[in-house]
Amino acid sequence: MRDVWYLIACGGAGCLMWSFADASVAGQTIKNETAPRVVSIEGVDTYKAYCASCHGPQGKGDGPAATALKKAPADLTTIAKRHDGKFSPTDVEDVIVGKQVMAGHGSREMPIWGPVFEAYAPDPMFMKLRVTNLVNYIQSIQVQ
Repeated sequence: MRDVWYLIACGGAGCLMWSFADASVAGQTIKNETAPRVVSIEGVDTYKAYCASCHGPQGKGDGPAATALKKAPADLTTIAKRHDGKFSPTDVEDVIVGKQVMAGHGSREMPIWGPVFEAYAPDPMFMKLRVTNLVNYIQSIQVQ
């Protein structure tokens, strides 16, 4: 069986990472691991480390862990398209750090990344810069 990357979440016990065994096989195995610390704060690196497992390498919602989720991850390349051609960096940041839950999505399966990034930042400015760079990267992959 191939390993499917990971889905990270912060809970009261700390940051955990669940590794899914082959998502196409019923009765998947889930194991808890510490979330990886990524030194780079570049948007593309943060995306690859924390988002691509669910949202896919191109942001289309087709990552290797996507099939293990109750609700399919969003296609991040169509955020602007779904909002009349407008991309709101503030709204996207609020979803990433957990300030905003998408009402139509029901319960939130997407991890709240703010506490994860904050725990790994040597100072609050690094956390803010990581999130800003991630939002800028997501904005750069928008389709017309």
